[in-house]
Amino acid sequence: MAMNYLDLARLAAAEILLVVTALVVLSVDLGLRQCDDLARRTRWAVALGVAGCVSAVVILWELVPEGAMPAGMFASDALTRGVKAGVLLLTAGSLLLSRGIRFTPHVGEYVATVILGAVGMLLIVSSENVLILFLALELASLCLYILTGFDKRSAQGTEAALKYFLFGGMAGAVLLFGLSLVYGATGAIEFGKIAQGVAESGVSPVLLMGLVMVMVGLGFKVASAPFHFWAPDAYQAAPTPAAGFIAAGSKVASFFILAKLAESAFGPAMGSSAWGRFAPGWSPVLATMAAMSMVWGNLAALMQTNVKRLLAYSAVAHAGYTLVAIAAGGPEGLSAVTFYAVTYAITTLGAFGVVGLVESATGGAELDHFAGLVKRSPRLAVCLGIFVLSLAGIPPLAGFFGKFYLFLVALDGSVGSLGLLWLVALGAATTCVSFYYYLVLLKKVFVEDAVMPERAAPGTGVESAVVWASTILVVLLGCFPGWILTPLRSALMAVGW
Repeated sequence: MAMNYLDLARLAAAEILLVVTALVVLSVDLGLRQCDDLARRTRWAVALGVAGCVSAVVILWELVPEGAMPAGMFASDALTRGVKAGVLLLTAGSLLLSRGIRFTPHVGEYVATVILGAVGMLLIVSSENVLILFLALELASLCLYILTGFDKRSAQGTEAALKYFLFGGMAGAVLLFGLSLVYGATGAIEFGKIAQGVAESGVSPVLLMGLVMVMVGLGFKVASAPFHFWAPDAYQAAPTPAAGFIAAGSKVASFFILAKLAESAFGPAMGSSAWGRFAPGWSPVLATMAAMSMVWGNLAALMQTNVKRLLAYSAVAHAGYTLVAIAAGGPEGLSAVTFYAVTYAITTLGAFGVVGLVESATGGAELDHFAGLVKRSPRLAVCLGIFVLSLAGIPPLAGFFGKFYLFLVALDGSVGSLGLLWLVALGAATTCVSFYYYLVLLKKVFVEDAVMPERAAPGTGVESAVVWASTILVVLLGCFPGWILTPLRSALMAVGW
């Protein structure tokens, strides 16, 4: 079907609006710099950024039609629009957590970089073509590199950003080379045509090598072991609102496209990761990465004394849990992965919100800075407790249902005969290990007395409102998961999954 430029603009209306928002933020901030009032400039930049994100959500549902660009480059259906709306709301939450930033005078550039990173994530979610996917990944990644080192006063942040950039550049090269091998084996770059080529030609050595390299490249993006080495330094050294954005929005987009690419483009080359029935394909690769992530993430987290670094290794472990469902294959796996990624992102964003407030009040994010938090700020302590218990998988919170759904898909997936029972058992065992370091944090918060002097009381403004909103969502989505799962399954059925 022929499309004119107006049709293309309507399909990409949300992305276009965000680009315009970034330019407006930069222009307004440039005009306000003459007043030399950092707080006022920050309020304006954040307000404009949040307004752009919320407006983009409205446009997604009211203006953007269902359809796809010519040559299958860009999809717009209920599924992708729903995930994109989630990314936009997480971006808005990250911006609101930045309302009290004091780490840079360049607030316009900071907010614009966050928004442009969100544009890359939206394009990732919509991609139906590996070239568009690669370009979108690079756009999002470049913005995240910049955000990691945005605090120029921090030598640790600069080092972490450089490490993130070097590892990211290497992973991008591996991903691109893998995609070129896939193109050489199938003669196609669109997801649907790649699947046809794989089904017709079978799993050749060239295709298998390309699949492994693609999974390695995307494994870096989701911080799965052994490609996670950038994550602890980036989470710890990045400004806390930026770390929340890296941990939340990017994970939703990356996990969604990994599951979608594996199923819709590489489905015929799945192979098998069932115990005793291994067959070459992408499933054994993801199963191996899942096992390594669950073990390494949880064991390394036991030794952490910095809460942001602890959350980074926790993210590695949670990447492993998510990869279990992707390795199982099938549309139900995409449903479980999307639900878990969204609920995990909400939980992590709220947790980083609490960390940011404690950090601004005490000057650090070590475990000792959280000692006695329940006496200093009972509300923040309760919120952090709920986030930690959700990450641990305690019912009736969202993290419990999400993890249960992932493991259920792995046991009842396309491999059959409980073939992924070994991965589920490993996931259950490592989850028990995670209880220790989560309980250590809770002990600091609720049992021990404060050992660090406070410079100010934890905030009670917009940042606290974001934390409370995240807390309420974590509880409600754990009790009523159908609020996300029902429309998610309907969207999957509508696109033929």
